[in-house]
Amino acid sequence: MVGEPAVMTRRRLLAAAAAAALLAAPASARAAPARKLKAVATISVLGDLVKNVGGDQVDVTTLVGPNADAHIFSPTPGDARMVAAADIVFVNGLGLEGWMTRLIVASGTKAPTVVVTKGIAARKVDEGGAQRRAEIDPHAWQSVANVKIYVANIRDGLAAVDPAHQAIYDANAQAYLGKLDELEREVKAAIAGIPAGRRKIITNHAAFGYFGDAYGVEFIAPEGVSTDAEPSAKDIASIIAQIRRQKIPAVFLENITDPRLIREIARETGAAIGGALYSDALSEPGGPAGTYIAMMRHNVHEMTKALG
Repeated sequence: MVGEPAVMTRRRLLAAAAAAALLAAPASARAAPARKLKAVATISVLGDLVKNVGGDQVDVTTLVGPNADAHIFSPTPGDARMVAAADIVFVNGLGLEGWMTRLIVASGTKAPTVVVTKGIAARKVDEGGAQRRAEIDPHAWQSVANVKIYVANIRDGLAAVDPAHQAIYDANAQAYLGKLDELEREVKAAIAGIPAGRRKIITNHAAFGYFGDAYGVEFIAPEGVSTDAEPSAKDIASIIAQIRRQKIPAVFLENITDPRLIREIARETGAAIGGALYSDALSEPGGPAGTYIAMMRHNVHEMTKALG
């Protein structure tokens, strides 16, 4: 430009040279966006909790997805590759994932494994039979107070492998703990609205012991009835007798698919027949139990509707 001061000309030349040098530099020398942490969670409940604590800093993959059963899960080679690529692995523990040790070995992963139930007082379940033995109940997430411990363990695990973002994990955990405080108040208020003598449920899910202990609901297994197969006419008669004898106000039996049997139980006993309860896994995203908080609210709604 005619009459442009010499200093301005030099600045323009320097800026152009710097831009050209940046473009000519190899890709490895340019600033690259920070890579997200890769986290693997064993079950959908844990996956949701890790997402809430990790936020935008973490990519979370779940091994046992929505509506799936961790008790009968069988890992695939793809699962081993997923674990091998992880920066951190989260497991429930308490004997839930009996297949996890083999999967860790098969994957060859060097990622740390965080047991999220560390610090939780595990409850025991009497298995009965000729040789009675007490088994550990792994379903600790059915108590909101326990899930607060899960969140603290997840926060500490993420901060240990990614200390640069510790402040973010702390803030995310604190915000989520506030939501859990609100959830626990809701659950306690809802159960308190049910007369104490009516807080009894027959269900073939052996997964609500922590819920029962925490909130004062008695979950009773159907006597002499298989939890895996469709009940026979004899089984239905046994359930009806048990409901009458123990004065059970509500029944949640998801392995009964014949609506005529459901109607027979209700007609013969007057017990309310409840809807689906989510115990071992979340529903699909957008479903009635797509997150941990949604799952607890859904279950409490179904229980109070049937018992109230």
